[in-house]
Amino acid sequence: MSNKERSMEKQESEELNIPEVLPLLPVRDVVVYPYMILPLFVGREISINAVDYALSKDRMIFLATQKEVGDEDPKPEAIYEIGTVAMIMRMLKLPDGRVKILVQGLTKARISEYVAEKPFFSVRIERIVEPAAQETTLEAEALIRTVKEELAKIVALGKAVSPEVMVIVDNMQDPGSLADLVASNIGLKVEEAQGLLEITDPLERLKRVNDFLNKESELLNMQARIQSAAKEEMGKSQREYYLREQLRAIQQELGETDARSEEIAELRKNIESAKMPPVVEKEAFKQLSRLEQMHPDAAEAGMLRTYLDWLVEIPWGKATKDALEITRAQEILDEDHYYLHKIKERILEFLAVRKLKKKMKGPILCFVGPPGVGKTSLGKSIARAMGRKFVRISLGGVRDEAEIRGHRRTYVGALPGRIIQGLKQAGSNNPVFMLDELDKLGSDFRGDPSSALLEVLDPEQNNSFSDHYINLPFSLANVMFIATANQIDTVPGPLRDRMEVITLAGYTEEEKLEITKRYLVPRQIKENGITDQDIVFSDEAIRTVISKYTREAGLRNLEREIGSICRKVARKVAEGAKKQFVITAGNVSKFLGPPKFLREEEMEKNEVGVVTGLAWTPVGGEVLFVEATVAKGKGMLTLTGQLGDVMKESVQAALSYIRSRGADLKLPDDFYPNTDIHVHVPAGAIPKDGPSAGITMATALVSALTRTPVRKDVAMTGEITLRGKVLPIGGLKEKILAAARLGVKTVIIPVQNKKDLEDVPKSILKKLKIVTAASLDEVLPVALEKYPPASEPPPAPIKPAKAKAPVHRVKRPAAAAGKRVTTGAKA
Repeated sequence: MSNKERSMEKQESEELNIPEVLPLLPVRDVVVYPYMILPLFVGREISINAVDYALSKDRMIFLATQKEVGDEDPKPEAIYEIGTVAMIMRMLKLPDGRVKILVQGLTKARISEYVAEKPFFSVRIERIVEPAAQETTLEAEALIRTVKEELAKIVALGKAVSPEVMVIVDNMQDPGSLADLVASNIGLKVEEAQGLLEITDPLERLKRVNDFLNKESELLNMQARIQSAAKEEMGKSQREYYLREQLRAIQQELGETDARSEEIAELRKNIESAKMPPVVEKEAFKQLSRLEQMHPDAAEAGMLRTYLDWLVEIPWGKATKDALEITRAQEILDEDHYYLHKIKERILEFLAVRKLKKKMKGPILCFVGPPGVGKTSLGKSIARAMGRKFVRISLGGVRDEAEIRGHRRTYVGALPGRIIQGLKQAGSNNPVFMLDELDKLGSDFRGDPSSALLEVLDPEQNNSFSDHYINLPFSLANVMFIATANQIDTVPGPLRDRMEVITLAGYTEEEKLEITKRYLVPRQIKENGITDQDIVFSDEAIRTVISKYTREAGLRNLEREIGSICRKVARKVAEGAKKQFVITAGNVSKFLGPPKFLREEEMEKNEVGVVTGLAWTPVGGEVLFVEATVAKGKGMLTLTGQLGDVMKESVQAALSYIRSRGADLKLPDDFYPNTDIHVHVPAGAIPKDGPSAGITMATALVSALTRTPVRKDVAMTGEITLRGKVLPIGGLKEKILAAARLGVKTVIIPVQNKKDLEDVPKSILKKLKIVTAASLDEVLPVALEKYPPASEPPPAPIKPAKAKAPVHRVKRPAAAAGKRVTTGAKA
């Protein structure tokens, strides 16, 4: 179309008799340009009224685009001011009440005033006249060519433009008309198309159209590259995706439920009912929104689903109600466990305070004692007495910090730590949580789990515990933590400081007898399929099993031996035996064989240089016999029996004390340079160490040097100094229990350990004579048959050695930095 033709057409349009006031038809999703012909569907009552009015007059109507597509009842301020005056060419009424019209744009106009809003919008308009076209300049010609080329390019890249439009574009030379035609066929957004409509300068409008074409060309190029790359990488997963999409479409056509929508709705419902704190709930809904927008086959979708499942299953607001009946709780504790008064009192105190004060921090108890004394089973009884859920995790051998705090969600197969897992298992936020084998935690390049437990076991910090996987604060303030350990020495100091340590020493023979009668025998009878009518245990039979077939602080081996007897009886019953088997002290050996242990006290008389010492081990107290002998020689000291450095130093200190008191002990002045001394502790294959054998070593040396027998019914423990002072030791209860098992009559202890006798059962103290000593001068008169000793030099039972006697040295295992190495018994 030439400029002359364009000018004539504009003149004709200007000669059109366009009324000053026209009915307004708000349109959505489209912007109508002058000379543009398109169909419109009219459904709103106000719009149908406007069409009817226009058809009854001169068929002219003003088309303006509304700003919000979803606005069903737009107000004047929600409609753009600039629009197009159009002619209704055809009208068709549809069966559903809508009207279909075919309109052609005539000219641009601006709304100057709304004359009426009912029963349709009636507006006063002002025509917008574009500048008259001049002769085509080089710039305009170049711009027109560029636009045509860009349009052809995007059509080649896949843009849907009808061939008729392309033919018209090729023959068009007017910048304004070209801009309007191209803009109406390249699918611009409403805001972009409206912006073009409002530009009155044809060249400026064509430049904007060229910019849009360039942008569209870049997008189509990028889309083509993406599609090409995706097509090259298409494999099994892509084919499955298309098949799933087709299957989903088929299911929707058949009216079947969309499983993904059900899953999202289920997750939303679970989040709303999980009683989460506001911060957690906000994060859960945020992640759910991400999952909803994500493709179900995406790798991250599975991770998000797992994460949300964990969030809704963690008991944020679920708690069990405490059973605060103190009397009933005491009955349950007494029913499940014999003795253990100190621990039972601590639990009852907690319940009493909880009854008076509803909100309080859960205590953190640490039960320390040998294996088999009932630490783990005690936790179950506490939970039962309090009416709480019980959770137990074993920390033995755990070396990875992530076991406690969880893994980051970025790792494949990430999961929360054992603390959060245990709470999910319990289903409540206030269970009794047992951390078993706390002293057996390890550490390596993956972190230090004991350090991760510092926050868990700190009442001031665990109200906002953060697991790496959940990454949200969870309050552990209501959880009652119970830790167990065989020895407290290997637990790091900061961790030990956060807990209330309660020591469970070994059981006495009387306590074992009662526990066996009340718990072990009935349990083993039931587990082996027999009844009380088939087997009966006498008290003496149980005592025999305790003293001659087991030697432990706990009860595990004792229960195994009782179970062994029950199994042998069960076999006889299964073979048809009809009698009741009565187990007595005399026939125990028929079921268990010869006794495994004999009492060490089977020494028939008091001996020179043999002293009964007491030692502590991780499984309870033990008895150590210290032997010393002397011979003429060159002042050599020989130590054997796998003694540790501390015990060797105790021998040196005792010998130095004896040398300083040689006159009081009536020893010759030259006894030391002319005498070889040999100290030996039997069971030489077992490492032994510890300071508490000091007075035992000193008594053995004094007895050997003065040839004075030591009383066989006396046992002792205590550390010695160069001045002969007796210093306090640890593990007194276990050592006294070992002495009671041995059958001694008198036990010598440091005077500063007298306060620890409160932990020893009164039934044991009644059988023993406890002697407290502040110095070796108070030990020797009790331990030796005669004190002060006779003034005769020691005989030489063996000939002096010609060569230097070798000294047996014990190489202790190298300790890791900051770790203590335990070697067998500690005297």
